[in-house]
Amino acid sequence: MLAPTESAIRASFVNTTQGEAKRLAVPNDLDLRPWDDLDFLGWRDAAAPQRAYLVTETDHGLVGVALRVAPQQTGRVRRSMCSLCLTTHTGDGVSLMTARKAGPEGRQGNSVGAYICSDLACSLYLRGRKHAGPRIHETLTLAEKVERTRSHVTAFLGKITE
Repeated sequence: MLAPTESAIRASFVNTTQGEAKRLAVPNDLDLRPWDDLDFLGWRDAAAPQRAYLVTETDHGLVGVALRVAPQQTGRVRRSMCSLCLTTHTGDGVSLMTARKAGPEGRQGNSVGAYICSDLACSLYLRGRKHAGPRIHETLTLAEKVERTRSHVTAFLGKITE
């Protein structure tokens, strides 16, 4: 992924108002991100942990979505799998994240959800730059895993923008 500017990130959001996009917390470490290893930019809002954001490059330019993170259930240890990168995590490593749909459907309150790595670091888990514990052995190449993750992200975004 190419490093986007803060203004490009703010302009990319499809499921927020312009005012919401202007006020959202964009990471201040954009210049330090490992852009060559990222398939999308994802982050949690440090001031509001129930908010998360995902921005990626598409054939139509940058597309960003605001996400709401569901509260974690406490008291039981479980293993969960991210629906984007298929990384398995224990505990709270995967969260249900919902996005208000774009356009009229979103204004009516319709949303789409997916189980996603809680830290939105799917690209780094795929490339072994971050570890979530033992990985399920796959015979796919890294390029195939990256393409699968990108297609899952595209499909998720498609549900939001359709």
